[in-house]
Amino acid sequence: MAGPQANDKRPLSPHLQVWRWHVTMATSIFHRASGVALYLGAIVLTAWVVALASGPAAYADFMSFLMSPLCLLILFGITAAACYHLANGIRHLAWDAGKGFDPKVSTATGWATIVAGAVGAVLVFALAFLA
Repeated sequence: MAGPQANDKRPLSPHLQVWRWHVTMATSIFHRASGVALYLGAIVLTAWVVALASGPAAYADFMSFLMSPLCLLILFGITAAACYHLANGIRHLAWDAGKGFDPKVSTATGWATIVAGAVGAVLVFALAFLA
C-alpha cells in the first residue's frame, strides 16, 4: 500500500476559481438547464390540456392567466429553452457522428446554438402574436 507521500505527487483537478470558462462549458450547463425548463413546460402544457378538457369557461380563465406579463415571460423562457435544446441536440447529433470536435469548430457551433435558441424564441413569439 502506498504511503501519503505517493498521493502528494499526483496532479490535482483544476479548481473552479482557476478554471477559465469557455462556451462549450456554458452550452453543457445551458443544455441541462433547458432540459429542466422543458419539464416545467410539460407541466404548463398539461395544465393547458386539462383546462381545455374542462370546458370553455375554464379554458378562457386559464388563457387569461397565461396572457399575464409574468406568465408570458415564463412562456418565453420555456420557448427559448425548447429552441436552444433543439439546436444543441442537433449539435450533439453531429458529435455522435464524430464531427465538430475541433476546438474552433466546437466554439463556433456553441455560439451558434446560443444564438439559434435566442433567435428561434423571438421568431416563435413574433409569429404567435403577429398572426
